[in-house]
Amino acid sequence: MTTPAQSSPSRDPRTPAQVLRSLTPSVYAPTLLEFIGLAALMPVVPLLARDLGFSIPHAAALSVIFGLASFLGPIPAGRLISRIGARSALVITGVLLVVSNLAAWILIGPAVGGDGDRTHRLMLIGLLLVMAASIQVWQLGRQSYLGTALPPSMRARGMTLFGGVIRIGEVLGPLLGAMVIALGSMAWVFGLFAVSAAAGTVMIALFLPPGEAGPAPAAPRGERRVRTAARIRLDRAVLRRMVAVGVGISPVMMARVNRPVIVPLLGDALGLDPTWISIVFGVSAALEILLVLPAGTLMDRWGRAAVAVPCALLMGVGFLLLAVLGTTLDGRGQGLALVALLVPSLLIGLGNGLGSGIVMTLGIDVSPVHGRTTYLAWWNTMLGAGRLTAPLIVTGITLFAPVAVAGAATGALCVGGGLWLARILPRVTPSGSTRRR
Repeated sequence: MTTPAQSSPSRDPRTPAQVLRSLTPSVYAPTLLEFIGLAALMPVVPLLARDLGFSIPHAAALSVIFGLASFLGPIPAGRLISRIGARSALVITGVLLVVSNLAAWILIGPAVGGDGDRTHRLMLIGLLLVMAASIQVWQLGRQSYLGTALPPSMRARGMTLFGGVIRIGEVLGPLLGAMVIALGSMAWVFGLFAVSAAAGTVMIALFLPPGEAGPAPAAPRGERRVRTAARIRLDRAVLRRMVAVGVGISPVMMARVNRPVIVPLLGDALGLDPTWISIVFGVSAALEILLVLPAGTLMDRWGRAAVAVPCALLMGVGFLLLAVLGTTLDGRGQGLALVALLVPSLLIGLGNGLGSGIVMTLGIDVSPVHGRTTYLAWWNTMLGAGRLTAPLIVTGITLFAPVAVAGAATGALCVGGGLWLARILPRVTPSGSTRRR
């Protein structure tokens, strides 16, 4: 005889706070540690490259490694996770991060200051390749695990908290990186990343349950044929849903990639000091963090469109306003230049903070429970194409027009994406099935 709890295992008796606390040591804390190290290192990479003898164009081109990894990496990462399990994949790539950063600290560190040669430059490229590949495994593994560990009724809150933890790491990382550089040199940031990655890897090894997203048991041959035929039909339906939702949310990803490029360049064109540009970024980041938990609650209570549509539209209007004010207030003094940068940046930050975790939440929504890691890999690959395309759009436009035009193009894409999401998202339920309006 079964108890009511046994007959309805889908109902989670825990409160939302208990669920989130249970995921802190296995997901949220390791994520914070990883992004503290990553955010400390990334701003230093172009400076390190210049010190090692890279030209300015070559130093800037190193960022393309991460764009290529976000496009080419998710499917191999998904295969690795499906083959050996999420915990094993995360631990292995975490160890690679630690070893590669320690090696860079020891081998590249002495060359910082202008003594670098071709060997040191190749070492830096190798480190970035290892880092980019490992980060793809970490991102996909935790996203797939959260899709299973979070009850559907609070999936958005869990995913927005995941996005919020990333943002906190992106704020704390550069501050800790600056402290480490002040105590030693730029190469010491490798040591900081190694320590944070080691701590995160240990927490994953200790607290992430074994077998998550691991290899499935072999089925009899006849059953495998039936499953294969069903999977072919399912693939087409799932991919149609993914493309439909991805077309609308990809402009948000492109805007996130372009913001750190367009805003500083436009601030410089307006004649603002780098200090004021940094302050604008800091204020905008603080606003984003404040919206993390409210955004998740809104999504779980009112549906994904209640957050995704305003997110895309607010970011789009912010970029369009940035282009308009950046053009009309140019040359009218420092005060108006600061207004031209700050007001649109706050609007962009408001939209971006409202959309914390929306991309990962939608990826889980449109993916079936069985084979979720594989489908999420395709979802991330599709969005990776947007990440890779976004800076190329800015580069192409700025070859022939002012950077304000690139901002206007990014804003127009976001507005279009928001209007498309308003049409398509009410048809998508958290389970991935479709319904009528």
